[in-house]
Amino acid sequence: MTDNGFGLYVDTMEKTTFEFLDEIHCTIPSDSEIVVFTGTPETIISEYMSIFGQAKCPPEYAFGPWISANHWNSQEKVKEQLKLLKEHDFPATVIVLEAWSDESTFYIFNGARYQPKAEGAFRYEDFDFTESLYWKDPKGLIEQINQQGLHLVLWQIPVYKQQTEGEYNEQNERDRQGAIERGFCVKNKDGTPYVISEGHWFAGSLIPDFTNPAARKAWFSKRQYLLDLGVSGFKTDDGEFIYTPDVVFADGTTGKEGKNQYCQNYLKAYTEFIGDNHVLFSRAGFAGVHTTPIHWAGDQQSTNEELKNVLQAGLSAAMTGMIFWGFDIGGFAGPLPSMDLYRRATQLACFCPIMQWHSEPCGGQFKEILPGAKGNNERSPWNLAAAFGEPEFIEEIRYWHWLRIKLLPYIYHTAIDCAAHNRPMMRPLVYEWAQDLQAIKAEDEFCLGEDMLIAPLLEAGEKARELYLPEGDWYGFFSKELYEGGKWVDSSRERFPVFICKGGGIALEEGRFIFDGQPIE
Repeated sequence: MTDNGFGLYVDTMEKTTFEFLDEIHCTIPSDSEIVVFTGTPETIISEYMSIFGQAKCPPEYAFGPWISANHWNSQEKVKEQLKLLKEHDFPATVIVLEAWSDESTFYIFNGARYQPKAEGAFRYEDFDFTESLYWKDPKGLIEQINQQGLHLVLWQIPVYKQQTEGEYNEQNERDRQGAIERGFCVKNKDGTPYVISEGHWFAGSLIPDFTNPAARKAWFSKRQYLLDLGVSGFKTDDGEFIYTPDVVFADGTTGKEGKNQYCQNYLKAYTEFIGDNHVLFSRAGFAGVHTTPIHWAGDQQSTNEELKNVLQAGLSAAMTGMIFWGFDIGGFAGPLPSMDLYRRATQLACFCPIMQWHSEPCGGQFKEILPGAKGNNERSPWNLAAAFGEPEFIEEIRYWHWLRIKLLPYIYHTAIDCAAHNRPMMRPLVYEWAQDLQAIKAEDEFCLGEDMLIAPLLEAGEKARELYLPEGDWYGFFSKELYEGGKWVDSSRERFPVFICKGGGIALEEGRFIFDGQPIE
């Protein structure tokens, strides 16, 4: 897409190469269709998205604060977080559990006793949790989570796992063998099961073929009891396991297409399975991601540079049709973020489509690259406050979580409108003002919907910044002062650089939310 009203899409799942030299050279598969667009960026992106179908809007609860940490691997740890939410008066609408399963089947709660099955699905009543060291009463826990106003999301990975030395799970081995016998796996050209190669995540594992209706039916029949229990959705991680073109799918496509398309087949299958009022939270995606929301930015590290990178990623994703997106506040990996970094990341997340904090466990996958904090790597506000000996930090961060709740009517209305018209929620200024050279230069600013402009604080220790306001008049969201647009301005009068266009409106949650003894108006 260019800024002079021209857009081009090569309708293929295979690799495409463009070279921008004195002339543009394009290498595409011979049977590919080329779609040409004209108009504004808004028109081009919307028409591009329409090729794949209408966007899907998540339920309203998806737009409140999310909480997550990889080390929450037991009922007691989850109950402790529910207690801390109440104790510190923090609102949250979604809790994500990654380390909930047996780490083999990825559909059975860790510690459950049961009679393995060669085929068919389990009911909750088939499991005995009396001797579990992890989950004594998953059903009761889910009821408690729901009663506290939260929705539970469970982690998923698309593999029939190859167990490592010292591991053995009979149900997993039966699932693997059954998948081979029934042809549920992605296959090599010679008909043998495709195996994830050494050096990659889950090496030796097989992967389900979601283009095979029978494989889909069997896969989700084993997970149906989770929805029946009240689970609200799944964190659908990975989807990037196709490392060779020499594989074949049930629908006749090969690894040439599957390198890109497998993740979208995976997400489409889960989207159809969960139905309405449930959510996905996915890392990978391909053309058509707006039909399989929501996505997050992956495992960024807790550094200031990564905060800049993650904003760039989110705005780039928006310009390719990804409507609903978020990132891990303060970063996922490495040492605990500084309070300054965590504060600025929280402020940014408050005005992103999805607001979530999450972290890897101590000794996690990045331990050799960027060792985490000793003892507790959790990125919860109360853990940060305890680690730095600053208890008042909890109250400071609480403000932004309650502000998010206050903004929910505007955010959810914006989400519905964006899904209805195939528009991203986060919009780089070039999306609206493609002919304004200063707006094009302002690459680290964005609009959230029609009326709100945000210029995040991206530099260490930054309290204010210079930013560009496009033509028109703008009000400071916090100061309510009027700013003239079409120029660069200083944000020092604002608590955080957020602006509302004159004539725009922000619907807010009813009620008065108190911070530091004063209402959030």
